[in-house]
Amino acid sequence: MRLGVLDIGSNTVHLLLVDAYPGARPVPYASHKRPLSLVRYLNEYGAITDEGQRELISFINEAVKFAGSHQVEDFMAFCTSAIRESSNGASVLDRVKSETGVSLMELTGEEEAGMTFYSVRRWFGWSSESILNLDMGGGSLELAWGTDEFPQTAYSVPLGAGRLTREWLPNDLPSIKEVKELRMYVRDVLNDPTTELRQYGKPTLATATSKTFRSLARITGAAPSDEGPYVKRVLNREALKIWTNRLTAMSWSERAELPGVSEIRAPQLLAGAIVAHEAMSALKLKTVRICPWAIREGLMLRRFDHVMFDSATPLSSSVGVGEVALAHEKHQFLSEPSN
Repeated sequence: MRLGVLDIGSNTVHLLLVDAYPGARPVPYASHKRPLSLVRYLNEYGAITDEGQRELISFINEAVKFAGSHQVEDFMAFCTSAIRESSNGASVLDRVKSETGVSLMELTGEEEAGMTFYSVRRWFGWSSESILNLDMGGGSLELAWGTDEFPQTAYSVPLGAGRLTREWLPNDLPSIKEVKELRMYVRDVLNDPTTELRQYGKPTLATATSKTFRSLARITGAAPSDEGPYVKRVLNREALKIWTNRLTAMSWSERAELPGVSEIRAPQLLAGAIVAHEAMSALKLKTVRICPWAIREGLMLRRFDHVMFDSATPLSSSVGVGEVALAHEKHQFLSEPSN
């Protein structure tokens, strides 16, 4: 089965196509994405401008066409804080539906945290026991702890790297005062959720997801992305502290020359580093393990779970599922209406 997942994020809009069937790992088939920072299209009232909406709709139409040309059998689309927190988010969703035919699933912060945690659990498995995951997007930071597939507790706080850059560090080469004020603000926002999370004790595994954390791990010495997803990558708090100081003295163009840092994300890397360091410090984490899967993969896996358990023989077990079984599962899926 070929599944398309459209992710409307704060910095990019991304369509990922994967091939899989229930019980199998999703294998990337193709992708189509475009840098699109929706937060840059917010007006003084916090609404996404008409120009921003046109850019978004243009890409979604491209994505639908791309998915169709690659014989996608199922399609799902979601959005997170970029639209959720805009003052005209509801009308934007209505316009997208009207002009593209795509219904964007709007996730709450806690749903983001839960679905990302779910993908982390699937990646690392049950041997990890308790997991504490940090996920940083453009608009928010999610923190989740748990021992099951979904977290026992989760928090979403307004500490996204893009948001903080726009509100606290809008200029290239920020002053020491600006950086200090942002750091104090981050500590204050993190105080309550991290205090609650520490009550659960030290997790068996501390993890981090999202492009920001991957970039921070890369500049502090982790393996490049072309070495594949199975290479162990770790972000060390002490190394991060050193690099946070370095980033303070670097211009946006200089940051963009660092390994694993794109031009669109370079301005917000310092804010991301500050949040990551303060969160790790508050939670007493010396290191976090970078997980290559995040919310997109969580939604994919959840979709495949529903397909499996809604099939005629949901709990059948076979060694080497054959073409007949796969064809049956495909028929069962295609004969049912999409959600």
